[in-house]
Amino acid sequence: MKHEYKKHEKELYCPKDTPHLLRVPKQKFFCIEGQGDPNKEDFTERVGVLYTLSYAVRMMPKNGFIPNGYFEYTVYPLEGIWDLTENGRNLTYLDKNELLYTIMIRQPDFVTDEVVKKAFEIAHKKKPDSLLKEAYFTEIEDGLSVQILHTGSYDTEPQSFNKMIDFIEQNNYKRRLLTHREIYLSDVRKTETSKLKTILRYTIEDK
Repeated sequence: MKHEYKKHEKELYCPKDTPHLLRVPKQKFFCIEGQGDPNKEDFTERVGVLYTLSYAVRMMPKNGFIPNGYFEYTVYPLEGIWDLTENGRNLTYLDKNELLYTIMIRQPDFVTDEVVKKAFEIAHKKKPDSLLKEAYFTEIEDGLSVQILHTGSYDTEPQSFNKMIDFIEQNNYKRRLLTHREIYLSDVRKTETSKLKTILRYTIEDK
């Protein structure tokens, strides 16, 4: 049976529209880092590299290589960890050119170093890209977190962040990091801005 993350991992990918706690396990990712306005071409190109690598893994059986433990699955959604430069932190407004980000796409548990090497080989042959050398594979464990489903424009996300901050303070938790994670459940190219669905997440300290 094909693994559908929205059906089989509902706690992670089907959140409520109110803040709630969850514990996020260690996960595997293809990642690439960048700086600047995500509406510009450089960001789009970096996203493209991640999808090239992710589909290289997904389609490996059609390329004559079947990883040990391979199963049919839906490619996971794009995610991003967002921060600001020192200059950006000192501004009284959000300058998107001062954004720092690590964008990523989660990979199934069967992905090993051997599979990663093969994915890069396939990606390089299929779509040579100078940015490929900046992409990397890693494991990340968010652990105890607070998340919420935000519906609408990315520019209105502060409304949802404020709800999470209130929840954290009211329940005597503390954020572990100043960064936050976003998981993009909608295709921005095909979805009306008012209907965009994005998971927002803060990592917090265990009591």
